[in-house]
Amino acid sequence: MTSAPEPLPPATRKHQKADLRRRLLKARQAIPPHLRRQKSDRICAHLQRWPEFQAARGILAYWSFRAEPDISPLLTPHRVWGLPRCVGQDLFWHQWQGPRSLQSGRFGIVEPTPQAPLLAPHQVDLILVPAIACDVRGYRLGYGGGFYDRMLSQPQWLHIPTIAIVFEYARLPAVPRDPWDKPLRGVCTESGLYLANG
Repeated sequence: MTSAPEPLPPATRKHQKADLRRRLLKARQAIPPHLRRQKSDRICAHLQRWPEFQAARGILAYWSFRAEPDISPLLTPHRVWGLPRCVGQDLFWHQWQGPRSLQSGRFGIVEPTPQAPLLAPHQVDLILVPAIACDVRGYRLGYGGGFYDRMLSQPQWLHIPTIAIVFEYARLPAVPRDPWDKPLRGVCTESGLYLANG
């Protein structure tokens, strides 16, 4: 009888994550802009057909950065949209009020101005989470800052469905993860919406 493999030491896991991030970001940057637009539009279409998306009144999203899937066509006025602003180690969520309400913020990420109204967790029905990769069980590989990990571990956000948004090449069988990582509800790529729990 063989024993279960020993968990990787934290330093090895950290190195694995950094190496995977580098390779996946390079691959994402290599996607031609017109193809990235086509893939992004398919992602938006899959989300729009999902009943939970259709029923959501308040959705947290993101503004595309470093060749991420562009989901900005979803930001229509008939529901409330929130975009993140980095303050210290935390994300603050402000109501989307059109492109003029955005500015270049920390790390060069486009974010809402501080004057835009804040959104509270009780106003949110769905969270669309940017990622470098996501595996089939819903575990996400982020940029390494821990912003979403810290936020999503707080009690007020635990009950809200979370969907990672990545291109299909970045939907992996498994990503390196730490003991405290929590899986997202699912992942959406240009190939479809995949819920981790079926």
